[in-house]
Amino acid sequence: MNNHWHDDLPIYKQLVEKLKKAILNNSYPEETALPSVRAVSAELQINHITVSKAYRELLDDGLIEKRRGLGMFVKTGAIEALHTAEKNKFLAEDLPKFLQKMQQLNISQQDVIEKIKQFSKEQDNG
Repeated sequence: MNNHWHDDLPIYKQLVEKLKKAILNNSYPEETALPSVRAVSAELQINHITVSKAYRELLDDGLIEKRRGLGMFVKTGAIEALHTAEKNKFLAEDLPKFLQKMQQLNISQQDVIEKIKQFSKEQDNG
């Protein structure tokens, strides 16, 4: 994980997002241990309380579990839960913003569809 932070969100929230992305990218597969709070704190050069707060949010979201004496582990089903949450967020927040931007710039649905097809073709060939 990198330790690049921006000012628009608290660091613990940014860490939560980085950890969610790492789980989705299978950097931390389900049923595997997350690094200790102190290890993350040292690696990212942030306060251990900040890391604890991020882990607490992931616990509260049901994505990780605490195993007594062993540490924090990614729960079974975390990836599916994250996919569902991210999909819902995209449909509820990102897509409406995208559609509004299309209207602002007078971009037709057909133009977007053609670009999507082009990008998909490039991805398949790349």
